[in-house]
Formats: sequence, structure tokens, C-alpha cells
Amino acid sequence: MSEGDSPDLAELAKRRGFFLQSAGAYGGVSGFYTFGPQGASLKDNIENSWRDRFTLQEGNMEIDAPTIMPEPVFEASGHLDGFDDMLVECPECGESHRADHVVEDNTDYEEAEGLGPERVGEIIEEYELVCPTCGTGLAGQAIEDFNLMFETNIGPGSSSPGYLRPETAQGIFVEFPQLAEYARNQLPFGVTQVGRAYRNEISPRKSLLRVREFTQAELELFIDPEDGEGPDLSSVSDVVAPFYGVDQQEDDDSDPLEITVGEAHERGLVADPWIAYYLGVAAEWYESIGVDMSRFRFRQHLSGERAHYAADCWDAEAEVDGDWIELAGFAYRSDYDLSKHDEYSDEDYTIFKQYDEPVTVERPTVDPDMSALGPEFGGAAGDVADALEALAESDPDAFEDAGEDGSVTVDVDGESHEVPVSQTGFAVEEVTESGEHITPHVVEPSLGIDRALYTVLDHCYREDEVDGEERTFLELPPAVAPTTVGVFPLMDRDGLGEHARDVAADLRERGLSVAYDDSGAIGRRYRRQDEVGTPFCVTVDYATIGEAEDASEGAPGTVTVRERDTTAQRRIPVEEVPATLEALRDGELSFSEL
Repeated sequence: MSEGDSPDLAELAKRRGFFLQSAGAYGGVSGFYTFGPQGASLKDNIENSWRDRFTLQEGNMEIDAPTIMPEPVFEASGHLDGFDDMLVECPECGESHRADHVVEDNTDYEEAEGLGPERVGEIIEEYELVCPTCGTGLAGQAIEDFNLMFETNIGPGSSSPGYLRPETAQGIFVEFPQLAEYARNQLPFGVTQVGRAYRNEISPRKSLLRVREFTQAELELFIDPEDGEGPDLSSVSDVVAPFYGVDQQEDDDSDPLEITVGEAHERGLVADPWIAYYLGVAAEWYESIGVDMSRFRFRQHLSGERAHYAADCWDAEAEVDGDWIELAGFAYRSDYDLSKHDEYSDEDYTIFKQYDEPVTVERPTVDPDMSALGPEFGGAAGDVADALEALAESDPDAFEDAGEDGSVTVDVDGESHEVPVSQTGFAVEEVTESGEHITPHVVEPSLGIDRALYTVLDHCYREDEVDGEERTFLELPPAVAPTTVGVFPLMDRDGLGEHARDVAADLRERGLSVAYDDSGAIGRRYRRQDEVGTPFCVTVDYATIGEAEDASEGAPGTVTVRERDTTAQRRIPVEEVPATLEALRDGELSFSEL
């Protein structure tokens, strides 16, 4: 039996309806894939499994935001200015390539993205790297930033530019004020979203692993930054996983640490308890959908690749086709996103935090004399008054140091204005407050569904031999397999077909996914279902209808249930088939217990 990466996986995916390149009739388009009947079902099952674990079991809310959003959203988020990849263009054939990928594919550098354009250019020159398309040398070619956003227009004309979202997260962040009301302004609360995202990749590659349209599943957890309690780690503290921290990566001879989540947090390797919690949840979830945990790790971002707003960030990675690929990111995003939208929009992105008891505090205030500011500053008087209020809040000592006869300086639109303290109405008053407005921090587990699907197919691909014949099968967990059960009549005559169709109908009524097949030899039908990962098959034969020639063929009213991985078979009463298969799918019963 061979496991893991298989040269036949792409061929199997296309032939059996998992995925294929889109618009093949028109030559295909790079970076876009169509999920066929098997792939769409597998994708739905993975998404629903993620929803169950990260939304339902965690008690979070789910939303479904538009895939196109107006330009100001991405001005606030920083995507317009900083969502770039490094592009290098071949001087001979004109093909564009991701410069960091050229480096990673041809040198020992594994994370070239974090090195920056200047260093990547030096490496290209040092190693005399060439264009992957035509072989022309790339040394000395400019490394340019290329923004990955897909631009469009909202409505006729070009007066309302918009963009296809590069991540689902912004759809959650922009709606925070309303979502906070739904959560009754009680922190922490989480919001999830599963949906399409778009990135105009320079050089899509490796099938589903680097595409221009993909599905993300993201959770944005909003927390009180001053709440030191964090999550209850007891449910995941014993989960064992490989942790590849910064220290291990910088030591060339170090391997990931195979330790528990609890130990990783206690050591300070995963400092934030929420990140540690979700790493534990994710490790168990990935294993449940079929990821081979011996080819899995959590890798901490190096300082050069970590987003500027992220206090810490870890990736879930899996080995696929000999390379480690990113499956998910777990980031502590601080208050960056909400603060940006608070700054750029007209909404308030804070939450009022009620104190246990009212407190009396000294509060600096200003009451500007507008009769004096108006003639002095004209149309800028209102902005000057706002600037004085901001100064009193951020630096009240500026007023006290200046004294009653002095003045303070404020900036408005880049211009400095000097205002006499006597005209500011500055005072320090005692006020009683019942609470304060805080900007929540965000913890984000974000994963790609397409990459998870491809990894599961790769990790579950098997080849063996049955009865002297080579067999290909997908060892998919029953809970995510596209089809739960194949139903066959031994042959389509003597009423066997009618009985088999009745069995299939009963199973569908129980919510099981069923494939009915009466074409060809029974062995070939088994092989077809094995190849798409169907975990169980039910065969209706003459014993089922009470016409077996020999008692050894089975008791009347029973069917044969076959298990995919071992090809073992059991006979059970036909009336028990729906409940039995439902229990097998849900993991409440093992096949060996039949």
C-alpha cells in the first residue's frame, strides 16, 4: 500500500468528479476550479464539519456578507496599500512570476516571502535563478509589488469603485457595531463566516493550493484585552501536536516539538491562551476530517513574515507532494481592525464596559470660547475646538504647564494653531463614571477550505491489492465522505432491483447520502465506490428476498454490508440497515462491532 502524495491524484480528481480546471472548453483559466459532484459534496461536508465545531459547539454567531465591498472598506483595512506580492517579469518571454516562489522552488529558502524584495533580488542574482517558463536569467530584474485585489465598479460608470474581498474577515469587522448589539455588548463573543474570497495571484499553481478564487472559513473572536481569564484550556490541554516555534526554525538541526497544547502554553511557546486553545481545537478537527497528523505541524511566524498588527501568529501546515503548505492561520490581531474602521467610518467600534461599581475620577475638560476662536480661526474654529478636546484627553499637562497666561498649540490638517489657555476653558473636574468605552481585541482562526479538501484527498489516497487485483481507494472518514453508502442489487432481475431501490430510498429518508448502482459486475461496483471514498456498501441478494438456494448464502431478510478499508462484510437484517449505517457514519458504532 502506498500512502500520501500520488501522481494519480489529479487524474482521479478529474475522472471521478472531485475538481477540474474551469472553462476547459475555452482553453481553461488558470487559478479557477470547478468542483464536480464528488468534490462539491466533500467540500460541503468539510464546511459543515467546521461550522459544527467552530460555530455551533463554540456558541458563536454566523453571518454571510457580500463578496464585493466598496473601496473605503479596503482603505481602512490597509488592503489597498499593503496587500501585495513580489513580482518579477522575465525580460525575454514577458511572463510574470512570484519572485519569492522562484527562490523557494530553486533554493533552500523555505519562507522567502518574509525576506523582502531587496533580499529576494539578491538571492536571485546570487543563485543565478532563471525564468521557470523559458529559462532566461532573472538576475538584475526589478522586484515590484503587485496588489492582489480584483477591482470592479459598483453600479454604472466608475464613480463607485469596489473590490472583490480578499478575505471574509472584513465583512465581519465592518458590521461589528450591529453584531455587538446582537451579542448584547457582552465580551467575549465570536462571529464566523464561510464564503468565497478572491486574490489575483501572479502565478497560480499546484492545483487547489494556489488559486484566484477560494473558500475561507474564518472566526473572529472579540475579547476584552484587560480580561486576564482567557479560555478554559482543560478541554484541549492534552492534545498533542508538533509545534515548530521560531527558535526551532532558526536552529537548522531542530525538529518541531511534539508536546501537548497545555505544555506549549506553560512554556510560553504559545503565549496567548486563546491562540493555544484554538490550536488544540484545530488539531482535533483536522484529524477528524482525514488529515494525517504525522504530516502536520503548527509553525510560528518569523518576525519578518508576521503582519504588523499581529502580536503572534501560527500557521497550521501539512506536507503535500513533498512541500509544507499553509492550511490555516491563527493570529492575535489586537485592536487594529476595529480601530481602523472606527477611524475611517462614521460608526463607533467600541463597546461600553460596565464597572462593578461607579467610580469617581478626575477628568480634564475644555469649553472653548468660540466667540474668540471664531474671529481668530474662521472656518477652522470647529476643528481647533475638537483638537483642543483631544489634547486635553491625551496630554492635560500641556495646559497646566502653560499656565493661565500661556498658550497651547494644536495641529489641524498639518497646520499649527496657537490658542491662549484662557480661551480654552480648560478645567479638571471630578466626575462619577459607571463604565468606559473599550475597543475589543480580535483573535482569528482562519482556514482555507479548498486546501483542506486537497490535503484530505492527498492524505487519504491509498493503493492496495484485493483478490490479486490492484485497488485505489480514498480512506475518507465516514462523516465527510461525499457518499455514505453505495446500494447495489446483486443483479437487476427477479425483483432484486426493486428491493435495492427501496433500501436506497429508506436510507435517503434518514439523511444518508446514497449512490445506487446496478451496472456491471458487483466487484467493479465496489471498486468505483472505493475510488471515491464511499465507506460502506449494501448489497441486496437472493437471501434478502428469501430465495437463497443455500442457508450459507445468508438468512432471509438480510443484506450484506461491506466496509471500504478492510473489504470485510457482515450480514444484518434489512430493517436495521438505516439505523446501523447512521451510527457507523456518526462514529457511534464501529464496523468490527457488527
